[in-house]
Amino acid sequence: MTAPSAPPQRAQLHDRRGPREGALAQSHVSVIPARGALVRSATRRKGTSVVRQSFTSDDSTSSPSATRSASDGVPPGVNGSNSVERTNPAPTARQDLTGEVHPGGEALERKPPEKRPARARLPLLCTLFGAGLLVSVVCGVALGPTGIPFGKTVELLYQALRGGVVPAEDAGIYYIIWDVRLPRVLLAAVVGAGLSTVGVATQAMVRNALADPFVLGISSGASVGASAVALYGILGALGLYALSTAAFLGALAATSLVYLVARTSNGLTPLRLILTGTAMSYGFSAVTTLLIFQSPKGNAAESVMFWLLGSLGGVTWRSLPVAAVVVCCGIGYLLLSGERLNALAMGDETATTLGVDPAGFRRELFVLAAAVTGVLVAVSGAVGFVGLMLPHLVRLLVGADHRRVLVLAPLAGAVFLVWTDVLARTVAAPEQLPLGVITAAIGVPCFLLLMRRRGTTLGGR
Repeated sequence: MTAPSAPPQRAQLHDRRGPREGALAQSHVSVIPARGALVRSATRRKGTSVVRQSFTSDDSTSSPSATRSASDGVPPGVNGSNSVERTNPAPTARQDLTGEVHPGGEALERKPPEKRPARARLPLLCTLFGAGLLVSVVCGVALGPTGIPFGKTVELLYQALRGGVVPAEDAGIYYIIWDVRLPRVLLAAVVGAGLSTVGVATQAMVRNALADPFVLGISSGASVGASAVALYGILGALGLYALSTAAFLGALAATSLVYLVARTSNGLTPLRLILTGTAMSYGFSAVTTLLIFQSPKGNAAESVMFWLLGSLGGVTWRSLPVAAVVVCCGIGYLLLSGERLNALAMGDETATTLGVDPAGFRRELFVLAAAVTGVLVAVSGAVGFVGLMLPHLVRLLVGADHRRVLVLAPLAGAVFLVWTDVLARTVAAPEQLPLGVITAAIGVPCFLLLMRRRGTTLGGR
């Protein structure tokens, strides 16, 4: 009987499937050389496992060119040498996701499209919000119970700014635009910018996402002073300035009381500030309610309640300069303190390591927040949700870096409160709604949506 013929050698290197398929198919076969020794050395490479097999025969010459790597682009066996290097693609997560293999054996990773960095978006966002603020001011002047055409509004504003002559038939419209609506719209922009900026500083100061300028009890103290003037005629000698002066003095008294109670030997701590401010706020609110119920003037109580919810009615040009100067100074100081705010937001120990005195800097922020909030409450009442909601919305756009947040927050707050005032004047015209009603109607659903989107940041798991 004739011996069965030997099976064909399974390690045929020349395959019609091409170099790449052939190289991949050879990862599942074994090579049995006819003679010589088999030397196997395994190496690991990122994403692949490389098995190098060298055959030495009696008539082979050991030259450096006898061994080539598959990464050189030469498939095994093509060079005619007895040296074989094979690449065994190991199944990795990168290959499972893409199913593609680089010619050198590396798996290709299909990366998601990169988002534009927050720093690169900041100039564009500032330009958009700045242009939006200008448009909002013009629209705020044109819209109201008495509608004024947009073109006529722009024309009369231009004549007023350049000192031109206004036709006699437009004198009534000019009075509404220049003396009634424009100071009110500008003050709304100033109040919105100030509250949103102080909200950013307050949240960094107490390291609490639910903090706002009113968490320190400042607005409640201002409400006590305003109620005393409106209901009992205190400081009546000051005339038109009596209400704002009493509100500011009440805010300063509340600030001093909160500071004295919350201060410890280690300075001001975030938890004591929040607890003391909340407790004092309830106490001042109780005093305000008692003053209203004991007042002999029923109509005055109604006006006080309207003021407590925020109102820009009766604003004149004399109400604007002080508030504008205080807000601009506060924004400038916070812009220069952006790096220290970043350090303070990371904790007292980290801030100390970075060279920031947490107690001293928190004291500075407390005085600044009290001064700005007291002035704004004195001219506009207690407008809620602006200092709480706007900082979080701005962080969604530019990130958590306070150096960027403090640039965009004043513009966003100004635009928001200008349109809030427009809604307050037009929704129930000719009656006016308190600003706090509009801000709450907008702020509550927006804040709930924000919590769902940023659950891990705002208490989610």
